[in-house]
Amino acid sequence: MQSRKRAIVAAVTTAALTAGALTALVAGVGTAQADTTAAAKPAAAAASSGGVKIAYYDQWSVYGNAYYPKNLDTSGVAGKLDILNYSFENIDPTNLTCFEATKASDSTNESNPNAGDGAGDSFADYQKSFGADISVDGVADTWNQPIVGNFNQLKKLKAKYPNLKIVASLGGWTYSKYFSDAAATDASRKKLVSSCIDMFIKGNLPVQGGYGGTGSGAGIFDGFDIDWEYPGSPNGHTGNHYSPNDKANFTALLAEFRTELNAYGAANGGKKMLLTAALPAGQDKIAQIETNKVGQYLDYANIMTYDMHGAWDATGPTNLQDPLYQSPTDPSTAIPPGTEKYSTDHAINAWINGNSAYGIAGGFPSNKITMGYPLYYRGWTGVPAGSNHGLYQSASGPAPARGISQVAGTAYYKELTSIVGNASTTFYDPSTQANWFYNGTEFWTGLGAQAIQAKADYAHCHNLAGSMMYSLLDLDPAATLFNKIVTATNGSASGCGTTTTPPTTPPTTPPTTPPTTPPTTPPTTPPTTPPGGTCTLPSWSASAVYVGGNQVSWKGHKWNAKWWTTNEEPGTTGEWGVWQDLGAC
Repeated sequence: MQSRKRAIVAAVTTAALTAGALTALVAGVGTAQADTTAAAKPAAAAASSGGVKIAYYDQWSVYGNAYYPKNLDTSGVAGKLDILNYSFENIDPTNLTCFEATKASDSTNESNPNAGDGAGDSFADYQKSFGADISVDGVADTWNQPIVGNFNQLKKLKAKYPNLKIVASLGGWTYSKYFSDAAATDASRKKLVSSCIDMFIKGNLPVQGGYGGTGSGAGIFDGFDIDWEYPGSPNGHTGNHYSPNDKANFTALLAEFRTELNAYGAANGGKKMLLTAALPAGQDKIAQIETNKVGQYLDYANIMTYDMHGAWDATGPTNLQDPLYQSPTDPSTAIPPGTEKYSTDHAINAWINGNSAYGIAGGFPSNKITMGYPLYYRGWTGVPAGSNHGLYQSASGPAPARGISQVAGTAYYKELTSIVGNASTTFYDPSTQANWFYNGTEFWTGLGAQAIQAKADYAHCHNLAGSMMYSLLDLDPAATLFNKIVTATNGSASGCGTTTTPPTTPPTTPPTTPPTTPPTTPPTTPPTTPPGGTCTLPSWSASAVYVGGNQVSWKGHKWNAKWWTTNEEPGTTGEWGVWQDLGAC
């Protein structure tokens, strides 16, 4: 999967936008529907309610976007978040340690294998002065402060919102090149982790530009987010280092972070230190991670359920960057070596239940998974309408760059007001449960009101922890998408897989009315006397469709379906799977 994450962008002016145009789509007003169908372990995450909200704030937000930490306060974002991921810090290519530098990356040149080598933005981190007008507390920086920049503003933000946790995110698309090297040995892992804790947790920032020094950055960060894109995979940024040993080494790296963070927390009043990770949604990349082992070290796994398609496929066919389900009409190529295509459902299921076709073990606890929501859009131009309002059609190339994002084929929500403000250009596919926008020429794929609600319903029905959003700088002044996601995340699903008609692959519409009786499709060869006693419930059948609340008997036990399922044998999907064991008959 392609990622939009990058380091430093050029400065441009943010255009003024009207509130009415910004809210039309996400409010769901007048939307048109398309005609389609080890080490010390952390405390258990208190996430089973599904209400956790995590979002990324990029260090380069303070440049052309003029999106300062103060905006997180004035827009109401900070008060609604549980965790803010500050992105991204880099790994020194020589010492394989955390470090700070004032060197721009060549982040727009995907063919440059050294795009992120030695790059970093310590100027934005702790050297940029903030005037009173853009300071969180309205107080301007002075020349004799130990630090200024985003770090100082984040410290002020935490003082105003004491329940907000902030973690330093390491890596990202451009800065993942040296993870493999740093994770390769026990010694190199200890060296990296101890350097990161020393710099970002203890706050011993290098003196640069007259700022920094021992303890100058203490008290800002509550842990780390590991964004290695991707262990063991050649499909990260051009030039990334990778190894067949990355699979085990990634687990060992997380174990080392957990061990040292726990030790630091214990030595500082028993403080809980967080460890999260941004993790892939493609089966080929999930296969390179020990899904059944890494969960014990992580508080949350932020699954990047976006960037599944985009204008890197310059001439199409157009496709959806974040489909909840795979469509039977999706023309894209299956992910080798198996037969699956990209979808959120496939990704989440692989993490929890595994996928033998790809060698994925599964076993990751569902209540530590946050589902990724993109706050930006992927687009093509020269797209004919076809029979499906531009979906799955050819294109002449990426949509032209907008004034703020400056990247062809990528746009922020606030840049697409001419499209999202017009209901006649907004479409929803009940098969994939995804939105897109089409104006006769440009096709843009991303979040809309229906897609946000469908994702949140899925998360609640599958016992996920909550939501992760990338990235806050993409928001309009009213934080329209963010607020819609928060509302949906804080709510509850109206039904979980409760459609009464078995969907063709995949389900067609979100469930609305729960069934009153279990499916009546009889089993092919029900057991006559199952072991463990006589069961009066209907026997499980591989061909039947079950929904949340349906109960069956199988191999002498009673089983309760937690959500929609078919052809998943009770007792084989594990503790986090669809079937809840109610005990012997």
